[in-house]
Amino acid sequence: MLSGTLLFLALVCAGAASLTWWRAPTTWQWKASILVGEFGHVLVVLPLLVGTVAWWQGGELRGGIVAVCALAALVLLRPVAQAAWIARVLPAQLEAAFGKVEIGRAPFSFGALIARGTMRVPVETREVAPGLPMDFYRAAGRTAAAPCVVMIHGGGWDNGDRTQLPEVNHHLAQRGYAVAAVSYRLAPQTMWPGQADDITAAVSYLKAHATELGIDATRLVLMGRSAGGQLATAIAYGRPDPAVRGAVSFYGPHDQVFAWGFSREDDILNAVKLLRQYLGGTPDTAAEAYRTASGYLFVNTTNAVPTLMVHGLQDSMVWHKQSERLHTKLNGLGVPNAFVSLPWATHACDFNPRGPSGQLSWYALEWFLTAVTK
Repeated sequence: MLSGTLLFLALVCAGAASLTWWRAPTTWQWKASILVGEFGHVLVVLPLLVGTVAWWQGGELRGGIVAVCALAALVLLRPVAQAAWIARVLPAQLEAAFGKVEIGRAPFSFGALIARGTMRVPVETREVAPGLPMDFYRAAGRTAAAPCVVMIHGGGWDNGDRTQLPEVNHHLAQRGYAVAAVSYRLAPQTMWPGQADDITAAVSYLKAHATELGIDATRLVLMGRSAGGQLATAIAYGRPDPAVRGAVSFYGPHDQVFAWGFSREDDILNAVKLLRQYLGGTPDTAAEAYRTASGYLFVNTTNAVPTLMVHGLQDSMVWHKQSERLHTKLNGLGVPNAFVSLPWATHACDFNPRGPSGQLSWYALEWFLTAVTK
């Protein structure tokens, strides 16, 4: 009886570990894949415990159970092993794209997996316009005007808010960058380009109030996750502003026509619905909206800014190919850019800032910000 239970638990551990190898087709599997991919170094104790009990229990199933548990443990440790490997070449990759800077720490370390959380800074809520609040994080320890990161939230354009994953905002503020986590009106009540108008209004507010906010109005960077990543590149390229020094996209979709081509109503997001309500139709009936919301389609040598992309290969919500294609196009245009591809990672892979994806993405982000806001 106990051997059967242990075999079941071993198979569950192995099945969970396998989520770092394929794109999750359902929401609950996606959430599980974040847990496995970014906390696998902690979860590894489970198959090790099951395998140890099975070894001491004995019985004819012992060898099989121990083998399955060993395989599960190895797969759970795959993300940290691959992160350590990527960390060996990441500084050279970033230096080739943006020039040499000093970050003062390694891209990845095993000690950081269990490090303490980021110290918090006070958050000020301001009103950019009626119904458009903004959370402002002042740069800590600076007397001179600070560069400012405009943080654009994700959520499929129809949900989410500026309070998403705030730890990176506190971290950047501790590192000497101001952060403005902005709001924008959501679909379907507001369609594109209303969201871009709201982000542009926030940028105008920051520049108009730069002195009281302690920021340098000529050193801004647009950053977004998921839908926010689309907004960051579409606005940075489509509404050129000399104050915007660069764009950062974590797992964002940059070509909506391309996205429509492989979207289905029964996919994990019902992407057909999201695109229709955001852009007002299909690529045939709302062609101009699809074009202007797709930085990939209109970026050129005159409107591009330096760009950083981070994307997980196992992302089931926004295809990894979106960032890959933009990276290739920017390379062809000679635009400084870097694409940090994470083989084990899924959507929202930076959920755990001390996990393998979080460490690498924060390191790349700091390098990029240091380089483009000098």
